[in-house]
Amino acid sequence: MAAILITGAARGIGLALTNQLAARGDRVIALCRAPSPELSQIEGIRIIPDMDVTDAEAIGSLGALLDKQALDVVIHNAGILTQESWSDLDFERMRRQFEVNSLAPLRLTQALHPNLRNGSKVVFITSRVGSIDDNTSGGLYGYRMSKAALNMAGKNLAHDLRPEGIAVGIFHPGIVATDMTGQRGISPEESAHNLLARIDALSLANSGQFLHADGTPLPW
Repeated sequence: MAAILITGAARGIGLALTNQLAARGDRVIALCRAPSPELSQIEGIRIIPDMDVTDAEAIGSLGALLDKQALDVVIHNAGILTQESWSDLDFERMRRQFEVNSLAPLRLTQALHPNLRNGSKVVFITSRVGSIDDNTSGGLYGYRMSKAALNMAGKNLAHDLRPEGIAVGIFHPGIVATDMTGQRGISPEESAHNLLARIDALSLANSGQFLHADGTPLPW
């Protein structure tokens, strides 16, 4: 039974991951801004509400809330997407995506570092649209750029945390039918199932790899 902390647990992929982790007996700490009815109904989990991942004060309070609890896995799932194109470069929206998608996971990992140990795993739920080589269409400026930055943060951490025995996963969940994507793609449940297979297989041997949830390596 692993102790697993996940951000953005109230809906979508985060909710599906929380459901499946709890169902298999893991001890889940679910971070969210506000619990959804679906999240509140999951038995045996700990919900930490009012957790805006961009709020330094809220993140700083986690140490006291967790009381030195060791964490086996940290899943950075919270993220936002807005639609910027070359004809609509809204820099405030783009900046917000960097704050949520890129900086917040790094800040939270730093805050939770005392809770990690040899054998722990840090997982970034990213997107293949953050791949430079795979960009064949343009658009989505803020989301693409923020996910590319997240990928670099994950790769950096894979190097920096390796001496401590901590593995880092950088995983694309697939195109998933959520509010963020306009309800197109595979179900959150299918995505979560595939992601858990990647998380379970994560080790120092494959730390820092950029992988599709189905296991396919993705180009940077």
